[in-house]
Amino acid sequence: MRHRMSMRRLGRYGSHRRAMLGNLAASLFIAGRIETTVTRAKELRRVAERLITKAKSGTLADRRLVIARMPHKEAVLKLFNEIAPKFANRPGGYTRIVKLGNRAGDASPMAIIELVD
Repeated sequence: MRHRMSMRRLGRYGSHRRAMLGNLAASLFIAGRIETTVTRAKELRRVAERLITKAKSGTLADRRLVIARMPHKEAVLKLFNEIAPKFANRPGGYTRIVKLGNRAGDASPMAIIELVD
């Protein structure tokens, strides 16, 4: 039973999972959209939306929190300088997940996660 389980493990231990989600978030912020599995996209949505909400306030403490969760300098700069001001008046829902179908190799369900315009 999954009572009170808040995250998917994604087949990884904790530090590996946090690093992977941070790298996926950096790729999402730099490229604007990425293709990944549906499960990873759903977990990435939680991480990315929280990072964007932190970046909207723009304080030094929030910048340090974002850098701690996503240590990618180019992505952090783009998040604070371009993405957060674009979503300044939006109360949430910064990402969109579009399901694509199954991957040819292992039939894993694939999706595109992108930032809403």
